[in-house]
Amino acid sequence: MINDRYYKRRFVITAIAIAVVVVYIIRLFVLQVVDSSTIDKAESNAVVRQTVYPPRGLIYDRNGELLVFNQPIYDVTMIMREQSDGFDTLGFCQVMQLTEEQYKERVTEMRKTRGYSYYTPQVFLSQLRKEDIAVLQESLYRFPGIGIRKRTLRDYRYATAAQVLGSVGEVSQKDLDRDNYYAPGDYAGRDGIEKTYETVLRGEKGVTCLMRDAHGRIQGSYKDGELDRDAKAGEDLTLTLDIRLQLLAEELLQGKIGSAVAIEPETGEILALASNPTWNPSLLVGRQRSKNYQELAADPTRPLYNRATQAQYPPGSTFKTLQTLVCMQDGPLKSTTLYPCSGPGSTPIKCTHHHGSPVTLGGALEQSCNPYFWYAFRDFLEQDSHPYDNGNQNFRRRFEQWREDVMRFGIGQRFADSDLSEQSPGSIPSTKFYDRYYGKTGWKALTIRSLSIGQGEVLLTPLQLCNMAATIANNGWYITPHLNKTDSMLTHRHETGIDERYFHIVKDGMARVMTNGTGRWYALDSIASGGKTGTAQAGKGRKDHAIFIGIAPIDNPKIAVAVIVENAGFGATWAAPVASLMMEQYLTGGIRRKELKTHISSSVLNTDVKKR
Repeated sequence: MINDRYYKRRFVITAIAIAVVVVYIIRLFVLQVVDSSTIDKAESNAVVRQTVYPPRGLIYDRNGELLVFNQPIYDVTMIMREQSDGFDTLGFCQVMQLTEEQYKERVTEMRKTRGYSYYTPQVFLSQLRKEDIAVLQESLYRFPGIGIRKRTLRDYRYATAAQVLGSVGEVSQKDLDRDNYYAPGDYAGRDGIEKTYETVLRGEKGVTCLMRDAHGRIQGSYKDGELDRDAKAGEDLTLTLDIRLQLLAEELLQGKIGSAVAIEPETGEILALASNPTWNPSLLVGRQRSKNYQELAADPTRPLYNRATQAQYPPGSTFKTLQTLVCMQDGPLKSTTLYPCSGPGSTPIKCTHHHGSPVTLGGALEQSCNPYFWYAFRDFLEQDSHPYDNGNQNFRRRFEQWREDVMRFGIGQRFADSDLSEQSPGSIPSTKFYDRYYGKTGWKALTIRSLSIGQGEVLLTPLQLCNMAATIANNGWYITPHLNKTDSMLTHRHETGIDERYFHIVKDGMARVMTNGTGRWYALDSIASGGKTGTAQAGKGRKDHAIFIGIAPIDNPKIAVAVIVENAGFGATWAAPVASLMMEQYLTGGIRRKELKTHISSSVLNTDVKKR
């Protein structure tokens, strides 16, 4: 007779076995049909996905001259999972011309990199040229887990416009967090045009999927390339720069500290944007980028600082053109207004020369008479004042009117709709600014008299100064200064609200500067031009800054120029000839005054400036 106890156990054991089998079947069904992650993991172990990097877009000047292009470079990648005990480290080091210590150091650095993975390709060495990896390509089969990835590196046709073009460098953690396009080790524009138009220039990455066997050896394309995706090259960019004019501007600024900006008034297109000291843009390319950048950053002359858009200076006598327009539009100044000048004995503002008395507006612009513009400024601010002005309200209202009129020329603020990413705002002081120092009733026209001649708290960048000249050229309006010629900016038009007839008076004065005034030595031979020299105080114990603005031809201006040479003295001596030569180059296509060009470009005013 069958033992009933063991007989019942048989059914229990059978039930358990069936349950286990059912559980396994269900689990297999879920893994293979419902949840494909396991298949994906297995597939990922068998498939190598290689990123295909697109070439960055090319950059041209306004005339189609190629400025920035690409050259091929290569990264050597390593999958640590495939570095078996039999990996020929010595042989690999010999091929790559590394010591074993360098190899170990690099592997250690690679493992510390954020995003490091034991299973995916990691960059072991980057930015190698074709000749550097030629031997490795021939013996790649000897080193499992080692791969070669092709990229492109920036190259430059001209050693110029470094601050404009910018550079390309490895992405930061902020870049990785902000944009999932990037992966560790990728490159992006760090400054200048390369940064501003990064998403346009970078293109779209592609991918190549390769099949490998259990030993990690590549067996060919995965699924016959069904999952491959071609890289899409970045878009080309045409700049507003005239490279010949840019080259001339940088040549003339050699041995000096300063900047030169040129704008086409009708379009707001920046023709030249030079800052000196500068550097050869190729210095910040390739494996030496980090070392060269540190040297540039440590240079006391600050070559990385774009003086054309970031440096802020008192505009000096060039500001008298703007002062004239504002005082005629909303003040009592007229073309027939006369004011006295006692030369160096004038008070409360001295004059550089005896201009006689009385002085006309045209003569004041031509000869840059300081007292004339002080009187005009004073009368503008005090025209509504009276002894019973409670709290100085009328005066304060007039000052704010003056400030508002001045700022309509694009000064005292950044050009928010421009593609220039690195700008300083300049400064046009407000009533609140002076209230902090003097109290609401403790200051008046006499207190701020230096503003009348472009000194004191008025600060402009060279870009703003040039835009002011372009606005005068246009009789009261300007297009936002910009560098991308591909996109039209003609809708970005800004009106000053100044009556057009007043600009003709100022232009006439600027023309007289070039025929009889401080700029007469640098007038163009066959083209009537207008200009205004300036000499701005640079601080106690320091030589004045030389400043000049110019427009040409005077009747239909095609170019506006602003030049500042730091600590160079009179604007007529150094800034004016630089601007004059730039106008000649742009309007005639060459330079006839070769002796003047040689004199200016070979003159060294600051021995600390290195020629790069």
